[in-house]
Amino acid sequence: MDDTSTHSLDDTLALMRDLRARCEWDASQTHESLRPYLIEEAHELDDAIRLGDDSLMREELGDVLLQVLFHSVIAEERGRFSFSDVARGLITKMQGRHPHLYGDAAREPWEKMKSKHRKSIADGLPPSLPALHRAHRLQDRAAGVGFDWPDVEGPAAKVEEELQEVREELGNRAPRDSHAPPVLDSQHYALEAELGDLLFAVVNLCRKAGVHSSIALDKANAKFERRFQQIERMAAERGIDVSHAGLEILDSLWDEAKTLEADETPRAG
Repeated sequence: MDDTSTHSLDDTLALMRDLRARCEWDASQTHESLRPYLIEEAHELDDAIRLGDDSLMREELGDVLLQVLFHSVIAEERGRFSFSDVARGLITKMQGRHPHLYGDAAREPWEKMKSKHRKSIADGLPPSLPALHRAHRLQDRAAGVGFDWPDVEGPAAKVEEELQEVREELGNRAPRDSHAPPVLDSQHYALEAELGDLLFAVVNLCRKAGVHSSIALDKANAKFERRFQQIERMAAERGIDVSHAGLEILDSLWDEAKTLEADETPRAG
């Protein structure tokens, strides 16, 4: 087959039907058995986007599309719905989300439109949604019915308020060895609750500032990993045992790693 030839969604759908008919493994799959693969492929696509790798992103988009086709063909075999039904539903939904483009209605925020059809703020949010993402979506939905700050000043003040409450809860605790396992008493759960409130407030500040907290944290994780790996390299070059170096030395190496990273960062112009 010519690699430069053009293929359509119909071609991919025909391929999926053929695989279901002639490949033993593909034929044995069910909606349930495919669940782990859908999650895995979504994460791999997310990683390709994070890396900014277009070639890898193209490949991973194909893998995600495979999962869509797989489930659609299995449902078709069961007589429940077809890929055409999936496409029709998508078109109907997207046109409904843009009534000002595909109708004569006024433009309206999506969450406000959706709120008219929900019984609860949590309707449709999967329980397995990662906590940061779930917090962001709950806040989005609350904002859709008007429960929202007018600007970033409100959530910023709320973060400061929640941080103060965490400090007060920490001040109420008896001194303990940080290396000892936590004591799951009333003080522990009180602190857990206050820290949860603080995290939720930070997510809200991110949302109001137009930043998704999970992406911000992902980038912070990558930055920390990159800098600490630089610490490990410098320590190895200087004969320093990281596990016994102590905070003062590690903090000095951290500052050095930050400086090196800043020096290596390309500057515009």
